[in-house]
Amino acid sequence: MTGPGAGGAASRNEKGEAVMADDKDHEVVLRLTDLVKTFPGVRALDGVQLEVRAGEVHCLLGQNGAGKSTLIKVLSGVHRPDSGTVEWLGEPVAFSNPQAAMKAGIATIYQELDLVDDLTVAENVFLGHEPRRLGFIRRGAMADRTRDILGSLGHEEIPARRMVHALQAAGKQVVSMARALSQEARLLIMDEPSAVLAHDEVENLFRIIRRLTARGIAVIYISHRLDEIREIGDRVTVLKDGRTTASNLSAAQTPTSELVSRMTGRTIEYVFPPRPEPVAREELLRVRDLSRAGEFRDVSLSVAAGEIVGIAGLVGSGRSELLETIYGARRPDTGTVELAGKALRPGSVGSAVRAGMGMAPEERKSQALLLGEPIYRNMTLATFTGLARLGFTNARRERAESDRIAGSLDLRPLDVRRPVGTLSGGNQQKVVVGRWLLGDTRLLLLDEPTRGVDVGARAELYRVIRGLAAEGVGVLLVSSEVPEVLGLSDRVLVMREGRVVHEAPSTEIDEDTVLDLVMAGSLMEGAPA
Repeated sequence: MTGPGAGGAASRNEKGEAVMADDKDHEVVLRLTDLVKTFPGVRALDGVQLEVRAGEVHCLLGQNGAGKSTLIKVLSGVHRPDSGTVEWLGEPVAFSNPQAAMKAGIATIYQELDLVDDLTVAENVFLGHEPRRLGFIRRGAMADRTRDILGSLGHEEIPARRMVHALQAAGKQVVSMARALSQEARLLIMDEPSAVLAHDEVENLFRIIRRLTARGIAVIYISHRLDEIREIGDRVTVLKDGRTTASNLSAAQTPTSELVSRMTGRTIEYVFPPRPEPVAREELLRVRDLSRAGEFRDVSLSVAAGEIVGIAGLVGSGRSELLETIYGARRPDTGTVELAGKALRPGSVGSAVRAGMGMAPEERKSQALLLGEPIYRNMTLATFTGLARLGFTNARRERAESDRIAGSLDLRPLDVRRPVGTLSGGNQQKVVVGRWLLGDTRLLLLDEPTRGVDVGARAELYRVIRGLAAEGVGVLLVSSEVPEVLGLSDRVLVMREGRVVHEAPSTEIDEDTVLDLVMAGSLMEGAPA
């Protein structure tokens, strides 16, 4: 299937301006035809078609579970397809491992970067292909070449000999791109590259991508953020259930409704559940003058039963640290946390959970899930003691309770014996939320609840969150996406540099005002918090 923009390819200069060219000026570097990949019980790819040209940013869209991750792993040599063809630079190929793909010129930067923290920048850039003389690594030459590559990306300020663990997320991402260029990659695959970046860091990422495409390097860009697709992308391919439902769509001109329809197979709007009429509610959470040195200071807030309170702020504003401190995962220097009028013990997760508090952290894979364990075991982690009998595991009861919750969350696939690590990101997040539905949770803390989650799964999570509030559960959430905070919350707090600088009902504040407050604060500086 084709769509607007199929007749020509657009490249962008370093200012981001689209420059149209005929197809003949853009060599097809990658072509996939009828690609199929099957795992036990799952047909992950079912005849995928994809064409990528030199010097373009080709965006790949699809819901969680659509086949994007499997497709990436086929291109990077992790998996081999069961059938279909992969043509690279005009020749059919079958990469046996990631090293073979990289050697051929295909580099992949995963959402969870695979750098070695205890090595230097230069050592990471040339890991596995270090320049040598008489068997010895030429560290000086390696550092010089790394500085040249970083300079070509516009990042001369990153020291080649600095340890990678000392870099922020944005710096680590630049190092990953430098690694790809060190092996002269002609195709760069980027999986959710902006997920952990602040707004200014995303703009810097786009500048780097434009530098690369101006040199003829092709980029496959995977993101759930449609505004990013429109800003950086040239063409779009959409996957659904392992199949290509649209290709060669214009990233700038294709209506959002069409993209969503191609991803979901149904026409839906990116909307939030109806917000109920405001009513007087009993206060559930009370935070007074909470502070942690270097993270946040003098934060006071409240959440009522059945109320959703959203916190907006840039990465580094202290919002995630605040949630973790309320939950007891961090100990405050000063201040108190009360739940239903009862003071919680500072720095004690157990005290918070016993009082009825639950949390879904930002890093669900590393902080909230046992990826090798079945879904039901992950769901019952917080209520395991209550489900056991005489101190022994009651797996049948665990599965029965998990089945009930999984059904209410529309978990896919609906098999609680399946390892949770095999689920898509959106379904993994449902498991984390479902864990707290099994217990007597009165307050739920959500940190980036829809990070890496597609449009369709987002709508389902919004329905779940709003449904919890309707049952009287208080919700305190953090999100980097301002429309999400405004659309889901009843009341909004804005944080900047560790302080709450503004508070308002969500109906009385707009996106421009929030962005101004978190970036500079000039529009409403001095307004009461």
